[in-house]
Amino acid sequence: MKTRVGILGYGNLGRGIECSLKQNDDMELVAVFTRRNPDTVKILTEGVKVYHVDDAPKMKDDIDVMILCGGSATDLPEQTKEYAKYFTVVDSFDTHAKIPEHFENVDKAATENGNVAVISAGWDPGMFSINRLYGNAILPQGKDYTFWGKGVSQGHSDAIRRVEGVANGKQYTVPIDAALEAVRSGANPELTTREKHLRECYVVAEEGADLAKIEAEIKNMPNYFADYDTTVTFITEEELQRDHAGIPHGGFVIRSGKTGWNGENTHIIEYSLKLDSNPEFTASVIVACARAAVRMKKEGMKGCKTIFDIPPAYLSAVDGAELRKALL
Repeated sequence: MKTRVGILGYGNLGRGIECSLKQNDDMELVAVFTRRNPDTVKILTEGVKVYHVDDAPKMKDDIDVMILCGGSATDLPEQTKEYAKYFTVVDSFDTHAKIPEHFENVDKAATENGNVAVISAGWDPGMFSINRLYGNAILPQGKDYTFWGKGVSQGHSDAIRRVEGVANGKQYTVPIDAALEAVRSGANPELTTREKHLRECYVVAEEGADLAKIEAEIKNMPNYFADYDTTVTFITEEELQRDHAGIPHGGFVIRSGKTGWNGENTHIIEYSLKLDSNPEFTASVIVACARAAVRMKKEGMKGCKTIFDIPPAYLSAVDGAELRKALL
């Protein structure tokens, strides 16, 4: 019996979920839900219908898990707690500072309705979170470092495009090699925001725009670029589409710690990702978490969960005996 999956929201992440489901034989897509006119949304999977979001609650008996593909700023804080009333759900809420608040709101709705809700599934939060936890548990005397990139920051790219005179643009977050090497050496450096990452901006300006004014506004933008060494490179729309069409990302989680009676031995744990497609990899993590969420629901669990609460074996389509034989 395959796990029946619904997708709510059909942008880059929703399409990534659809592609991931194709690669997981134990799961099947049964419905896509959109706020747009369903007739205008064309999906890749033949024979699966697109519905308006208002129809979702009526299909709660036809879907084992609903994957929510909205944005973290305004969509998921409302959607996850709402749809947890009807479904076991998974989201990719990634505003780190607001995760505790989001957890509390979703936990109440999911618990009251007997559902499981897995929040903040992806690679950070998600896979990077697990590796931070493992590092802290194994090396309690140590220090954490997280580097992101080189990759496209979709939020920062959006911020660039909102600057007056900008027609289009894309921003890359780039780890600084010297900082990475200092961490890998076991030196446990104290690093400022500016010392850890660069920000590279590629901007298509509107005809006649003041390039110096655009560059200054980007570099001095609080919460986005002001705390970083930032470069602004002006290019044409054709160059942007040719050279910067993808959505790559990745990064590193490093735990540097000491063992021994007097802390005489240094150990480095490093986990890294290099991703051609940020949304497709995020989707792949979400689908594994969706499998786990359904298993937890079947075992009688309820309420909000994170990646920390999922037994690793629950993520896999393979049974325990095969896991012990092949991977242990």
